[in-house]
Amino acid sequence: MVSLNSFLPARFRKDITVIPVVRLHGAIMAGGNQFRQNLNIATVAPLLARAFADKQAPAVAIVVNSPGGSPVQSRLIYKRIRDLAAEKNKKVLMFVEDVAASGGYMIACAGDEIIADPSSVVGSIGVISAGFGFTGLIDKIGVERRVYTAGENKSLLDPFQPEKAEDVARLKDLQLEIHKVFIDLVKTSRGPRLNDVPEMFTGQFWTGIRGKDMGLVDELGDLRSTLRARYGDKVKLRLIAAQRGLFGRRMPGANAGLAGGVLAGIGEAGLNSLDERALWSRYGL
Repeated sequence: MVSLNSFLPARFRKDITVIPVVRLHGAIMAGGNQFRQNLNIATVAPLLARAFADKQAPAVAIVVNSPGGSPVQSRLIYKRIRDLAAEKNKKVLMFVEDVAASGGYMIACAGDEIIADPSSVVGSIGVISAGFGFTGLIDKIGVERRVYTAGENKSLLDPFQPEKAEDVARLKDLQLEIHKVFIDLVKTSRGPRLNDVPEMFTGQFWTGIRGKDMGLVDELGDLRSTLRARYGDKVKLRLIAAQRGLFGRRMPGANAGLAGGVLAGIGEAGLNSLDERALWSRYGL
């Protein structure tokens, strides 16, 4: 005889545990448009809100796959996850796939536990700034650079002017402050699980296996196997995906008219793609 219980949605059945799953994939950057969605608090917050709203779920699973990016957006996402976990009394299980490095690892630290694939990349707890110098190029092609400022430091590290030692020193001071915020966050979230490894906060990165030895990771494994082992073979994973528009694209925000918005979006997407590619390539991906 078939039980009426079998016809109920999974979230109403007592014999099935439903775990909301949020996938965070990509570089962490402010902004974005219909051509390219970045990871930032604006794009991630609605997904997190829906995941933590499930009253029956004992935990929320978050899969992070990111080479990093904006330290501000990384910390905002981290904080939103921890705030929701406390407010909704949910355990957060963080799963690392290919890479959770730099800002990606900062987000991973929002998990009560971090479960990583053995071959994944974790760490890179540091701060980086990069750019180009074009002084030789503009001299060669005969271009004169004209800069007018109110404030002697407004043209700090101008790529079209010779690099100044005092400008670099100022940038290093900023990086050290941001690096300290990152280090403090990792120490607070990981606590006594961290092992005393001298190179831990140097910006180096490691496999998931080495990360577990160092205390950066709690367990080696993958999403489905881990959740089945903890909640039984009947566990159901409910993917929380971004809502999409008529033609399958994620719903964009306001833009400056159709033609202007499309052209601007293509240009911005191209630049963001180069930035993101540079981030991934640091980890051989």
